[in-house]
Amino acid sequence: MPIKIPNDLPAAAKLAEEGVRVIGEEEALRQDIRPMQIALLNLMPEKRKTEVQLARLLGATPLQVELTLLTTRTYRPKTVPLSHLQRFYRTWDEVADRKFDGLIVTGAPVELLPFEEVKYWDELRAVFDWSRTHVHSSFFICWGAQAALYHFHGVPKHTLPCKRFGIYVHHVVEREDARRNPLVRGFDDYFLVPVSRHTETRAEDLPADAGLEVLAVSNAAGLCLVYEPRYRAVYMFNHLEYDTYTLDEEYRRDREKRGDVFLPINYYPDDDPAKPPRNCWRAYAHLLFGNWINEMYQTTPYDISKIGTEAVGTVSAAA
Repeated sequence: MPIKIPNDLPAAAKLAEEGVRVIGEEEALRQDIRPMQIALLNLMPEKRKTEVQLARLLGATPLQVELTLLTTRTYRPKTVPLSHLQRFYRTWDEVADRKFDGLIVTGAPVELLPFEEVKYWDELRAVFDWSRTHVHSSFFICWGAQAALYHFHGVPKHTLPCKRFGIYVHHVVEREDARRNPLVRGFDDYFLVPVSRHTETRAEDLPADAGLEVLAVSNAAGLCLVYEPRYRAVYMFNHLEYDTYTLDEEYRRDREKRGDVFLPINYYPDDDPAKPPRNCWRAYAHLLFGNWINEMYQTTPYDISKIGTEAVGTVSAAA
């Protein structure tokens, strides 16, 4: 099934080129199903690229997905034209009275700042609180995951000696309930994930009584995937959604600013940045997002207005 986004959103043309089916309002109305309503709070500076990356994954599932793009009201990024924001994005306060099946909160280039010094921190805290009653399942990515865990559970982030950057081997943890969790259904025992961050969240800082379940880790890169069953909240600290050349673009951007930039590990063939990188994580990105959407569809109320008002199913290892 397709993903419903504005026909003139630049991401639509790129997705169509890749074979992702995109539909407009009229065609969506002719389909006698309730589309999954997913909001994307896009905090990344390269908003158009992030739109493509995530819409590609959401549009590859068997369900019809209607995507609502959100941005912050209290801070306007300088890296995206105002016309693009005004045309395709809404602020959270404009949709605060709505219910959503899913919410995605991306990372942001502010991870070296204390959370409280981020210009839109108070607004983001309000979005987090709202998600507990107006969203069936949330998916927090990278800094978005760190921020949500800090807000809800007081989990700190730690600055790394240098940027953790490259393609790292991860594994599903050796715990039966984790290996049976539907979010990692179909995953190999070991899989590759792009990592790009200056800070980390540590497993030992997760409160023992918070009901947080560690699902995937890396011996070299630390936590990757944590799940909170009570609120169906997914915390992904890395970037399975990245395109093949995203790390390359980050590397070359950083090299222009300073000279002490390390090559992303396990990324360029023979560690030669003149050789084109190869994508070895795409299948896992589709698998994770497909699993998330499938479980959300299985447990969300058909009457979307009932989200947050009644007991509904949760993702569990027994599913």
